[in-house]
Amino acid sequence: MAIYALLMFFTVVLVLLAGYPVPLFVFMGVTLERARIAEDLLTTLSECIGPRPGGLGFAVIIVGMLLAASTGIVGATVVTMGLLSLPTMLKRGYSPSLACGTICAAGTLGQIIPPSIILVLLGDVLSSAYQQAQLEQGNFAPDTISVGDLFVGAVIPGLLLVALYLGYLTLLAIFKPETMPPAAATDSHPDRLLKRVALVLLPPLVLILAVLGSIIAGVATPTEAASVGAMGALLLAGVKRQLNLTRLREIVRNTTRVTSMVFLILVGASMFSLVFRGYEGDDAIRDFLSALPGGRVSALLLVMLVMFLLGFVLDFIEITFVVVPIVGPVLLAMGIDPVWLGIMIAINLQTSFLTPPFGFALFYLRGVAPPELATSAIYKGVMPFIGIQLLALGMLAMWPELVSWLPDLLSNN
Repeated sequence: MAIYALLMFFTVVLVLLAGYPVPLFVFMGVTLERARIAEDLLTTLSECIGPRPGGLGFAVIIVGMLLAASTGIVGATVVTMGLLSLPTMLKRGYSPSLACGTICAAGTLGQIIPPSIILVLLGDVLSSAYQQAQLEQGNFAPDTISVGDLFVGAVIPGLLLVALYLGYLTLLAIFKPETMPPAAATDSHPDRLLKRVALVLLPPLVLILAVLGSIIAGVATPTEAASVGAMGALLLAGVKRQLNLTRLREIVRNTTRVTSMVFLILVGASMFSLVFRGYEGDDAIRDFLSALPGGRVSALLLVMLVMFLLGFVLDFIEITFVVVPIVGPVLLAMGIDPVWLGIMIAINLQTSFLTPPFGFALFYLRGVAPPELATSAIYKGVMPFIGIQLLALGMLAMWPELVSWLPDLLSNN
């Protein structure tokens, strides 16, 4: 046990020395989750929306969006929202499957809305794949892409996904209001409610702007911005009186565990990729994809389908480190935009948290759901949201400008 703990510690130290932002983003997310940000946001937004059909469901999606932009950790969001909102939604007469699906879908927003851990990991993997593709084409001064590029490209797709979720709940509220009854009216005074909204929303919004704004504006690198976010999360937890030595120990332990898991998988995936290339497996994949009728459209469609199916049984980290380094150089050599490809992969892998039988969001919610809630209700509830994510994927495929518009605008300015 002591050797395992020592190995985890040295892994995190080496990662920090190498300049990776992952441990700092994880630290920020765990700290904010321990600071009970979600509880305050959910209560306040529910009162703001008022006694309307689906009001609590709308609040869950909006809080999930805000937590995604501040923590980026799916497990923490699903567990927290499950503990806070699921009993209330069931008590108010919400359809069990709809309540479960809404909570799981809101939690997975942390996969696409920056600062997302998967975008950080994809940034490194795709950058190497992009340079490899250019070198194979004879460009010995290759361009690069950064994590910041993916963050900028993910802003509009992330907001689009939130809008699609809210649109789906709106349609249900109109045509099937019995599945999401309105809440009882509250007697909160408008002035007091406005003050609460300002106090609850302002701190996480300032932190989001400090982290994402500095990256998008080019003022700071992702690692520097992540360090600012980590310190800001500590200050926020301290101001809310949610920080003590015991809680700090839990935060550090959880951060070390997650970071060690990510980079130990990276080591194993790198060894696999090295052996795979040594036996010319990458050449076989390249020849196969290049020979498909339909060119890069067929190749991209096949890769997206394979990743979607792998998401039923594998974790997104494993797919990122094992599959993307193999197919990434081939697709990028065909002229596909690397930022657009990265966002397409991120949304595709986002479905892996919802697809049974091994969707992690399903297990997170099952662990905190009431015993009388059937597991089949959780599986049934996420199906429409998987369809919405695939719809968003199709929209990005049809209109790549949804990804490229904001990066092009910022680069031109």
